[in-house]
Amino acid sequence: PMPSYPAVETFIEKATVDDVQALFAPVKEGLAGLKGPRAETGKKAQAAIARAEELLGMLVDVREKLVAESKQPKGRK
Repeated sequence: PMPSYPAVETFIEKATVDDVQALFAPVKEGLAGLKGPRAETGKKAQAAIARAEELLGMLVDVREKLVAESKQPKGRK
């Protein structure tokens, strides 16, 4: 099947945890500068971005573990 979000899939396949943090840094900075009525919306967006950043970080960690496991010799246990 074709991936629904090929850009995200490609990013996850190659990204490091630092890459994930760098991806969201400019957006988080922009949201932090909101004032007035948009500040509350900015806070909600920051919370959503923090969650997305956390989930992407977990995906990267799982990918790294799977790659490490696949490189271990396969034999009887």
